[in-house]
Amino acid sequence: MKLVRTFDPKVKVVLDSISPDGIRLPTVQFRQPRMIHADFLTHRVFSRNGRSSRAVPVVTLLEEARNPYVPHFLKNKPGMMATEEFSDKERALAEAIWRDMAEYTRKGVERLNDIGVHKQWANRPLEWFGYIDVLVTSTEWNNYVALRDHEAAQPEIQQIAKAIREALDASKPNILEPGQWHLPYIEPDDYRIVLDYLRNGVKINPTPERQLELLKKISAARCARLTIKPFDGDGSFEKELERYNSLIVNRPVHASPVEHQATPDTKSFYEVRRLSKGREDVVVRTGLDWDHPEEHANFTGWRQARKTIPNEWVPG
Repeated sequence: MKLVRTFDPKVKVVLDSISPDGIRLPTVQFRQPRMIHADFLTHRVFSRNGRSSRAVPVVTLLEEARNPYVPHFLKNKPGMMATEEFSDKERALAEAIWRDMAEYTRKGVERLNDIGVHKQWANRPLEWFGYIDVLVTSTEWNNYVALRDHEAAQPEIQQIAKAIREALDASKPNILEPGQWHLPYIEPDDYRIVLDYLRNGVKINPTPERQLELLKKISAARCARLTIKPFDGDGSFEKELERYNSLIVNRPVHASPVEHQATPDTKSFYEVRRLSKGREDVVVRTGLDWDHPEEHANFTGWRQARKTIPNEWVPG
């Protein structure tokens, strides 16, 4: 059955890097219906951030809800796949019912907002009919594409997976050497801004190491709010650093935004020896292995910034 396009996924490859070992690390931003986001979360190898209903002003979602997501409805049948089309009249009725539910929900949320209910509750009912912006960084995409760009997946999931696959196929990764960092949302002008900030703002020697650390923080702060233009608040350089500190320096650490920054790992020769009675040690295995595998986390062959952050998780 032909896949019907029902929304604009707005897929963008934010940054595409590849290590000397040929391991690719793309960061992808896209928009999908909020109703399928739970299915997306089952892919645990992804490092991701998504637009939160707790962060977006109620008035923003209320305005978006005037144009709700409306599925291309198919007839019910046993199993998880729908294949039979409605007549034009039947589909129009289903869509009208859906839009009525969306409008009724929007009006209810508007009333909650009018009496001062916080957005972390007032916004939630709109999730059924709205969209979510998502940012994903990963070295593992094949399994997701194989499962989701497939006729057995829900049509909305097929649509976003197909768009992501096409965007990745069209993107050419840049080679990064160990010590060079994959930094989503960092633009060429940011290097000049960081240099000026260190020299004239905090008045310290702008060493390459200090410049890199600041750029990693700015990248993480921008990943935390998904787009360079914030949903609310100030997107200035100083505010980005405040945002980083509120997430990563304060306790407990909210570390997901520092999963998108990474540098290629190196490999070294190793040998495993076994003690032999009365003789010299016997070499039983040799080879090349990663130097910092404990910093890969859910990546392969890349050292993730999160694993360099103190207290990035709470043990026990």
